[in-house]
Amino acid sequence: MKDSAIILSGGMDSVTMLYEYAADIALAISFDYGSNHNAQELPLAQYHCQQLGIRHITIPLSFMPKYFRSSLLAGADAIPEGNYSADNMASTVVPFRNGIMLAIACGIAESNGLRRVMIANHTGDHNIYPDCRSSFIDAMSSAMSNGTDTNVTVWAPYTNITKGEIASHGKALGIDYSKTWSCYKGGKIHCGKCATCIERKEALQSAGIQDTTKYES
Repeated sequence: MKDSAIILSGGMDSVTMLYEYAADIALAISFDYGSNHNAQELPLAQYHCQQLGIRHITIPLSFMPKYFRSSLLAGADAIPEGNYSADNMASTVVPFRNGIMLAIACGIAESNGLRRVMIANHTGDHNIYPDCRSSFIDAMSSAMSNGTDTNVTVWAPYTNITKGEIASHGKALGIDYSKTWSCYKGGKIHCGKCATCIERKEALQSAGIQDTTKYES
C-alpha cells in the first residue's frame, strides 16, 4: 500500500530510498530552499520520479537564504574543501532544515491521506547535523504524530547505516548514480574537492560501483 511521502533531494541517499521503497511511496516532495546546489539536484529528483511513475512536487522556501546563515546558502566559494569532519563541515549546517522540511511534509502527507514521511538521513550525518540524529528523528516523529489527527510519523530506515551501505543497496537495485548530485558548491559538474564530493567517491568505492561522475579535479 502506498501510504508514504518522501523528502527527495536528488542526491544519492534519497534517490536510493526512492527506488528501494517505491512500492510504499505515493508522493515525493523536494524543497527549493536556495542552496548552492538546488538547481543541480531538483531536475534529477524530477527525473527519477518520472522513471518510477511517482508524483513529484517542489515546495519553494525562499525565506531561508534571507534569514538563515549557512555556507550552503552563501555561494560556492563559502563551501569548505577537504574531508567530511565536524570541524570542517560545521559551516554547512542549515539551522533546523530537516525540522522545517519534515513539518511541511507532515502537513502535505496528512492532506493527501498518507501516514508516513520518509527521510534519508544516515550515520555519516549524525556528528555534524543535529537534525539528522536518531534522537531528533524520534522526537520529530512523536511531535508529528501528536499534532495530526491521522498520527503521521517519520520513517527513516537509513538512520543507522552508512552512505557506503546505502550505495550497496543502490548497486543491487541497479541505480545510475551519475544521475544524482552531491557537490555542495553547485557548479556545472562536481568539484571533486568538497567533503560531499569526497564522501560520494568513498561511498561508491566502498560499494564497488564504478564512479562515472564528472569531477573538476
